[in-house]
Amino acid sequence: IWRLNAVQSLKVEAEQAALERKATAAKAVVAKLENILSHRAETAKGRAALKATQDDIIDGPHLLDFAERELLTPIDRQARALILNASKRVSIVTAVSPRAIVDLAYVLFEVVRLVRSMAELYGGRPGSIGMMRLLRDVIAHLAVTGSIAVGDGLAQQVLGHGLASKLSARLGEGMINGLMTARIGIAAMDLCRPLPFRALKRPGISDFISDLRPDLKGQS
Repeated sequence: IWRLNAVQSLKVEAEQAALERKATAAKAVVAKLENILSHRAETAKGRAALKATQDDIIDGPHLLDFAERELLTPIDRQARALILNASKRVSIVTAVSPRAIVDLAYVLFEVVRLVRSMAELYGGRPGSIGMMRLLRDVIAHLAVTGSIAVGDGLAQQVLGHGLASKLSARLGEGMINGLMTARIGIAAMDLCRPLPFRALKRPGISDFISDLRPDLKGQS
């Protein structure tokens, strides 16, 4: 819980530091970010780049943008891979499973694993109580952002009426479950990421459609 709180507090501090031209607050944020991500080997190059600029005159917002690009780009790339892989597994398994209870159990299993992996990736490392809180926060985030709707409308929204109508019932359900898993993963990324998205683009559901959409070439 302490580490989760530290990540969330850092995000608030970063938003406040981005409003100041002086780099004092931004430097404090960057130092905390480096500490949180110090165990991630893929951030070593970024930490070296930041150290090389420590004597340069950089204002607060630009320093935060630089730190975000250098430290979080490789982490964000891994986060996207986690979301995509979990979504693919959910899409495939729920498309071929014979019973709805199996679908539900597997989706819950993948969602919990995805949220935990996302927290660990960004330095949260939640325990049992922290994990329960994080799952609650992810659901609340989905509700606030209006990303919790499911059903045929979702498939038609992201695939188009023509393509959605070509999908079999089970394949369509698998596709919808995969997209919902992606939405949950994006929500978890929003909550676990120690800096808000500024210099880097926040992933959206559209970034995963082409990877999850079944290939219908040759079908009538």
